[in-house]
Amino acid sequence: MAKEITAEMVKELREKTGAGMMDCKKALTESEGDFAKAEEWLRKKGITGAAKKAGRTAAEGLIGSYVHNGKIGALVEVNCETDFVARNEDFQALVRDLALHIAAANPTYVRREEVPPGVLDSEKEIERTKLGSRRSPRR
Repeated sequence: MAKEITAEMVKELREKTGAGMMDCKKALTESEGDFAKAEEWLRKKGITGAAKKAGRTAAEGLIGSYVHNGKIGALVEVNCETDFVARNEDFQALVRDLALHIAAANPTYVRREEVPPGVLDSEKEIERTKLGSRRSPRR
């Protein structure tokens, strides 16, 4: 006898995977109510929430700026899927905060491609040395 699939079970799987409600119900039906099997079924079908969102275009958003004492400034572009999100106060605060943090960090380079190979090699060596000094000797 097949296990009855309840709305609560569908909700729980949906929250865990981000998949659609009907997809979750079908996965639970196919797996006879076994959550692990249902989650695996969704993954095999490529139906998890992240997979669905991967192809979406983030065509809306904001450009935020921060200028400190007229000397240090930063511009940041943060994209989102809808203008509804871009108009949200929390999103606008995020953009302002990101611009402020970028200015405070005072980055030398904006893109990885801009970093000269010599500088990159030097920084990698510094990090390797730091990592090596943190390791405790085994006895």
